[in-house]
Amino acid sequence: MNTFKPVFTAIALAAVATAMAPAARAGDTLLMQRVQQEQAMNLPRKGMSMAEVERKFGAPTQKLDSRGGGSHKQPVINRWMYPGYIVYFEKSHVIHAVLNTPAGNNTNPQSPK
Repeated sequence: MNTFKPVFTAIALAAVATAMAPAARAGDTLLMQRVQQEQAMNLPRKGMSMAEVERKFGAPTQKLDSRGGGSHKQPVINRWMYPGYIVYFEKSHVIHAVLNTPAGNNTNPQSPK
C-alpha cells in the first residue's frame, strides 16, 4: 500500500487552504459589515405582511415578477424594489430584506440568475 499519495494530497490541500485564507477573511469581513449595516437600518422585518410593508414603507418603486411556486417545496417568492434595498416575500410575508450593493450581487434583480 502506498501511503505517500494520501499524505501528499493532504499537504497540497493544506497549502491551497492556507493560500486562500486571506481572501476568505476579506470576504467574511465585507459580509459582516453588510449584515451590521442592514441591522442598523430600518428595513422590513421577517414575518411582516405585504400590507404591513406597504403601510410602513410606502409603495415599492417596482414589483418584480414572482419566482417559484412549482411545488410545495418551492413556494412563490415575490420581490419588491425600494430605493437601496429589495424585500423578498414567501407568498405574502417577508423572508428577507437585502441592501442593493455591488458586493451583494443584486444590482440587477431582473436577471434570471
